[in-house]
Amino acid sequence: MEKFSLEAIVRAQLNAARTAEAGRSATTVIGGHERALRQTVMALIEGNTLGEHDHGGEATLLVWTGRIRLVAGADTWEGRHGDLLAVPATPHTVEALEDSAFLLTVAMS
Repeated sequence: MEKFSLEAIVRAQLNAARTAEAGRSATTVIGGHERALRQTVMALIEGNTLGEHDHGGEATLLVWTGRIRLVAGADTWEGRHGDLLAVPATPHTVEALEDSAFLLTVAMS
């Protein structure tokens, strides 16, 4: 069994994002080629965006801190601390409305 402090990982990723030129940082907590599930803590500084992308499978986004906007085509969802968003299996973007960190969970096919 493995145990992780998401609080500590979020703090580290927010600190890294604040000093990164791109205004973002990420680390995979669980996952890899040998796993069916990938969980990644991502941090985005206010005003920064993860450009349009498509993961092609099931995914959720748990907002740990801050406020984000998830956009897929004409559909938009906002999430804040504690919100769990089901990520559409279509091209989408994520924008930080405040300095934010979230746990992205993706089922790998």
